Amino acid sequence: MTVTDRVVQVGDIAMAITEAGMGGRPLFLVHGHTAGRLDFVDYLEPLAQRGWHVVTPDLRGHGGSTKPTSEDDYSLEIFADDVLGLADALGFDRFVILGHSMGGMLTQELVLRAPERVEALILMDTGHGSFVMDPDLVEFGVTVARNDGIEVVADILATMDDDPLANDAYKRMVAENPAYAERSDRNLRASSPAMFAATLLQLTSQVDRLDRLASLTMPTLVVVGELDEPFREPSARMAETIPSARLAVIADGGHSPQFEAPGEWWDAVSGFLDEVAASEAADDPVVSASS
Repeated sequence: MTVTDRVVQVGDIAMAITEAGMGGRPLFLVHGHTAGRLDFVDYLEPLAQRGWHVVTPDLRGHGGSTKPTSEDDYSLEIFADDVLGLADALGFDRFVILGHSMGGMLTQELVLRAPERVEALILMDTGHGSFVMDPDLVEFGVTVARNDGIEVVADILATMDDDPLANDAYKRMVAENPAYAERSDRNLRASSPAMFAATLLQLTSQVDRLDRLASLTMPTLVVVGELDEPFREPSARMAETIPSARLAVIADGGHSPQFEAPGEWWDAVSGFLDEVAASEAADDPVVSASS
């Protein structure tokens, strides 16, 4: 299977995407805050081999996609609009979607707005409401991004040792492979300062979605790293609230278990997707008749 990069125009935004398995069942993998589409690149070919047309985009303000300069051009709702617009541009009437961290939050906004578009849902190391951070630290980060730019933000974060997401799994990965930290730093420096400021403010002050998630009926997998303390309880609550959901806690995984515990993460995610594909095939009269 060939993994390819291209740019897709979605309204005023040019979205850089990486994809594989064109013609297969549609699947989006959506990254988190100051991350990027290559966070899932190692899994594109294996997913394509399982029959998925898997697409991972750079959200606006990230990586190779358009970076508007106004903070008003960034929000979870706007990100969700972009992903729905990308689905339209790709001809995806219905799709499966995995959202990681902030990507999981915008995915919740998307699926609550357009549940008829989502065949199945994976919420990965994410929450249903505000992310708790020291308000002084949030204000400092926003001020630096606005006044000094993303390079200065990255330089400051590189010196800090109290990142709430830098758990033992992350520290182990950095110790074993310094390129792991370099990847995060590179993604951050490729991000828009306006996006950084606007989304940091929203992520720490958003309205809780948990009650609304109870309305979802599609198969749902909630995945969380065992060591991702800020998102363990929110993940459990979402799995309890969404009627067709189940929870997978990834042993020794942190906030990005696809890197930190890849074997168990892959087993959980690919197993769920195999079930979704089998269910789709059983519901398709043409497939059922030929099997």
